[in-house]
Parts: sequence; structure tokens; C-alpha cells
Amino acid sequence: MSDSFDLSGRLAVVTGAKRGIGFAIAEALAAAGADIIGASATLDPTSSAIAGRVAELGREFSGHRVDLADRAQTVAFAEGVAAGERPVDILVNNAGTIRRAPATDHPAEWFDEVLEVDLTSGFVLSQILGRGMLERGQGRVIFTASLLSFQGGINVPGYAAAKSGVAGLIRALSNEWASRGVTVNGIAPGYIATDNTQALQDDPDRSQAILERIPAGRWGRPEDIGGAAVFLASDAAAYVSGVIVPVDGGWLAR
Repeated sequence: MSDSFDLSGRLAVVTGAKRGIGFAIAEALAAAGADIIGASATLDPTSSAIAGRVAELGREFSGHRVDLADRAQTVAFAEGVAAGERPVDILVNNAGTIRRAPATDHPAEWFDEVLEVDLTSGFVLSQILGRGMLERGQGRVIFTASLLSFQGGINVPGYAAAKSGVAGLIRALSNEWASRGVTVNGIAPGYIATDNTQALQDDPDRSQAILERIPAGRWGRPEDIGGAAVFLASDAAAYVSGVIVPVDGGWLAR
């Protein structure tokens, strides 16, 4: 049974790999045997903490600085990876951003930016890299969804729209690709202590209200997401497609 979780010899692309959840996913995939192509808007291609960690785990790492809010950069990155010597076995569309303001004050530019990074870039990468997976008849595509793929949130209309779109995109791609050996799934992190949730962590009232709702009684940690990513990337999940796995300390069950 344990061999079904072995990712040795596989190549994974992880966006948003510099820190937070993306770092933890890249680390977990490398620990399971995968080599990593990491991308982030601020990632140093020649030296980064995630590159060092993957090397410590005995795997190869290739870093790329890619602003996923820029469509041309996203396309160029995906096409470059697709043209590489090694085929991509696993794609993790994790990169994301969030902008907080009431809907009546939420600039349209913010809305557009969040949708581009959180939703459209994942579609573009899946489309370009998915072609090779479909030709080979095997592959894993994993999106970082959100609790707001199920709920509406407060003061984050762009983010809620993007993550709801991610849920729909997961189902749409799964419907087309699962019969051709490519599974498409998502992970919905709960309230994880990262930069994206710093404003909530710093607000005593919001933080307390959030903690009171989480049965596990704590904020999540980025490393809490790694196991779900390894599972969905592995042969153990060969018959799992079109689903979003909550990793939320019980939030959605409350």
C-alpha cells in the first residue's frame, strides 16, 4: 500500500512555491520523491529557501520568477515548461492573492487582479500543461481552492468569486479529462496562518470568532496541507477526480 504514495521520478510544478502553503506542498511532494519546478512572483530563481529544502530532501528543484497576474508571463512560463525535456506529471495551481474591501468600495482593478491570479492563471497552466498529460494518458492537476469555494466570505468579493470559479473549473476539467487518465482535484485549506490571513490574525475579534468556529481549536499550519497534496498527486488517488478536499480542522462540519 505504501508504494502507491511514492512519487519518485515524477516532476511536479507548484505555483506560489516561495512560502506558505505552496512551500509546504512543494516540500511534501519532494519528500514523497518528486522533483519540483517552483514558480512565484518574487521567487529568486538561483537561491531560495524552498530550493534549499528540496535539495536537502535529495530532489531536483528549478525556480522561476513568474508574475501570474501577467497573462503573457503565465503563458510563456507554461509553454517553456511544456517544451522541457521532462514531462510534467503533477501540476499544483496554488498561487493566489487576496484583496480586502467592502463590495461597494472594492476597486474593479483589484477584482480583475484577483481573478487573474487565483482563477485564470490556473486555467492557462492546466490548459497548456494538460495537453501533454492527455497525450500520455496520465497526470494529476491539483488546485488550491478555499473555504470560500463553499461560502461567501466578508469583504473579499473578488477572492470569493475566484475561488468559487476554481470549484467549477475543477469539476469541468475533471469531466473532460478523468476518462483520459488525468485527474483534477482541489484542496480547500481552512484558516491557515499565512501572509494572506495576517489581517485576520491581527484582528482580535475576528481571530477569536474564527477560533471558536474551528473544532480543532487552532489555526491551521501550511504543513497541514502537504499530506492531502501527496495523496491527490499519487497513485492512491487514481480513482479520485472532481472533488475538493477540505483541510480545515472541521470548519465546514460545524
